[in-house]
Amino acid sequence: MNNTKKTTAWLAKHRPFFLVVVLFLIAFINYFDRQSLSVVAPRFQVELHMSDLDYAHVVGLFLLASAIAYAIAGFVADWLGTRRSMAFFVGVWSLAEAATAFATNTLSLSIARFCLGLGEPGLWVAAPKAVGEALVERLRALAIGIYSMGATLGAVIALPAIVFITSHLPWRSVFLIDGAGGLLWIPFWFWGFRTQQAEGAGIEQGWIDRKNQAARSAVAPNLRAVLTRSTTWKLVAARGLTDPVWYFYLFWFPKYLMTSRHLTLNGVAHFAWFVYLGAGIGAVTGGLFASALIRRGMSVCIAYRWTMLAAALLLPASPFTAIASSSTLAILIAALIAFAHMNWLVTLTAIVVELYPARQVGTAAGLIASGSGLGGMISSEIIGYIVTRHGYTPLFFMMAGLHPFVLTFLWRVFEEGTSRHTASPDAAFTMQV
Repeated sequence: MNNTKKTTAWLAKHRPFFLVVVLFLIAFINYFDRQSLSVVAPRFQVELHMSDLDYAHVVGLFLLASAIAYAIAGFVADWLGTRRSMAFFVGVWSLAEAATAFATNTLSLSIARFCLGLGEPGLWVAAPKAVGEALVERLRALAIGIYSMGATLGAVIALPAIVFITSHLPWRSVFLIDGAGGLLWIPFWFWGFRTQQAEGAGIEQGWIDRKNQAARSAVAPNLRAVLTRSTTWKLVAARGLTDPVWYFYLFWFPKYLMTSRHLTLNGVAHFAWFVYLGAGIGAVTGGLFASALIRRGMSVCIAYRWTMLAAALLLPASPFTAIASSSTLAILIAALIAFAHMNWLVTLTAIVVELYPARQVGTAAGLIASGSGLGGMISSEIIGYIVTRHGYTPLFFMMAGLHPFVLTFLWRVFEEGTSRHTASPDAAFTMQV
């Protein structure tokens, strides 16, 4: 009996860490799923007789579905609850990923990717909601950074892993493997996210937010309250204007390296992963930098503002990717851009958790993230048009000024949360395992 009690206490104490690990894993699987198509796109294009514009349409449909799903995923998350909604979202997209393996023409491929787009956004709505419900504010940005690093690590490993899989198995089997991974993850999620049972040690250690959670949850979800805040629409615009930078590196950069830099598929697998590694480091760095500012006494939201400013100052280096004299230098500069953007994105995600009450976070996060899908969908068509007629160089110049421009109209948004969120005197923490 004593051993059972000790085991239960140990699990309760470490459940917050397990939750972050589980979110890290599903973000990893999610981006492995996304990257699969971009890596094998040339094979699909040859087999299904698809042009670059056809490929752009397929990506655009995925992003259209994402925009729709983001708009409703918040309601689903608030209605079903974080635990059940996450399992539902992951199940839908995993089945859609597996269905991609059976595409026989552009239409069936488009339908499979459209369904994938309907399921995937739920993760990026439910995950910050889970963090906001379970963890104290000083840990939230870091937790979001850690699981976001899982996404970029998925993109890193996807390149060599997919080349390996397609070299030893039928190349379409990669989609079946991806889909199975998501379905196998669901039982671990049900065990890991138990906020009502995360008693004792986690609260005592100051990792789990119970006192503030009750107050934040007292505010009922109110669509009108979310829609009538100008902040909501500023954040929608911010996602719509800056997320296309990341979509470019996910869906087009491998093709850029092969067509403009003349790398082989093996060459892309050997070198391009460095870009996504940079993004992963940026995801965690954003959380660490914000946490460091908070520990020094800065309010949470203002710390997020300075973190995003630091990231925005790096993005004007984008044009050097196109004019670099070698592929290696171009990849290194692209890694810097990916680092800065993911730093920015993690912080932009975290600010939503701080600005809205817990019962409105799902609705707000979903509506704000719908800007990402809409911006990505429009940018996919623009990219396809520009690449077909002018090549990739204009795109790198266009991406240089997006983040600094967006920060100019977001600057005062961060001040809204300062009256409710101030750095606590015990802000310093040590992650003890």
